[in-house]
Amino acid sequence: MSAISGTSAIVGIGATEFSKASGRSELQLACESVVAALDDAGIHPSEVNGMVSFTMESSSEIHVARSIGIKEQTFFSRVAHGGGAACGTVAHAAAAITAGLADVVVCWRAFNERSGQRFGLGQADRPMDISADRAYYSWLTPYGLSTPAQWVAMAAQRYMHEYGATSRDFGQIAVIDRKHAATNPHAWFHKRPITIEDHQNSRWIAEPLHLLDCCQETDGGQALIVVSAERAKDLKHKPAWVTGASQGIAEDQLMMTSYYRPEITGLPEMKLVADQLWEQSGRRPDDMDAAILYDHFTPFVLTQLEELGFCGRGEAKDFIADGHLDTDGKLPLNTHGGQLGEAYLHGMNGIAEAVRLIRGESVNQPKQVDDVVVTAGTGVPTSGLVLSADR
Repeated sequence: MSAISGTSAIVGIGATEFSKASGRSELQLACESVVAALDDAGIHPSEVNGMVSFTMESSSEIHVARSIGIKEQTFFSRVAHGGGAACGTVAHAAAAITAGLADVVVCWRAFNERSGQRFGLGQADRPMDISADRAYYSWLTPYGLSTPAQWVAMAAQRYMHEYGATSRDFGQIAVIDRKHAATNPHAWFHKRPITIEDHQNSRWIAEPLHLLDCCQETDGGQALIVVSAERAKDLKHKPAWVTGASQGIAEDQLMMTSYYRPEITGLPEMKLVADQLWEQSGRRPDDMDAAILYDHFTPFVLTQLEELGFCGRGEAKDFIADGHLDTDGKLPLNTHGGQLGEAYLHGMNGIAEAVRLIRGESVNQPKQVDDVVVTAGTGVPTSGLVLSADR
């Protein structure tokens, strides 16, 4: 196990409501979620000395700190690459705590992703800038590759060709997520499960992706409190120990369009993350009692199952068909409903659900959960966590 394993824990989680029109600023959403997480942990804002968020976050550390009463900060960091940053925020917090740079760190993400800037609309209508990313996208948009759904559709088509997967196989992920969301009062799709036929009959977005293969758009905020092992002993909730925390950029990596690799049916950056997680934590895939996998698009959930080592390459469709992802299965998946069912908060709400699973507080709680694997955005530089009940 690595030096980072077991040196920190998530001890507080807090969120706003998840909506399609919050009616307030992203700064207010950020502050509300951070205050809620601190209240959950029983920690006063003045005790916070570290803050980590995303490069895409519109509310900076200084404005959140001034608004809620955080005083001096000895560590602050921003993690890049959209949803791929989610678990990276906790990785940065854990690394800072292990290095002695901070002992109480806030991680957060807040946005009006439905009523404000809608990421799903892609690149075509965005103002031009001079970044290298924008220059790269200029080679794709003239040919109709403008949106995340279109980018993922290319890889999904190839995956189907290589391994015989079908749209119905992808749809099983949506059905499972919506089943779990239906019993989650905080989920946008509470009491609204779907069938596989609902999935198949939903309109095309970018073939082979149906509407119900694509995550929703959400306004809201989610925050987490990460503390040192020493500090975790004194708090009111059972700690969710960070036994693995890693990031990964694979060779020839691009943003959801890594089409120049020898093959495009895998996610080698997730394999890089997985190898680090298992080495750091001393756990293996068979030790995981649940999985919170980033589900912005259903095909990449199948690929993640393979890269994480839960099944062989091309075998995810059979792994799912065998019922392993149900609440009473071998690897309960996205018990909160995921980004397809609960909310799209760039994966931060998934980390919060993993904490609830460790505490035994999920609305879809499996019988025994000691270890949970969590992943961040896929198709991009990414990150992952193993959270555990025992250090």
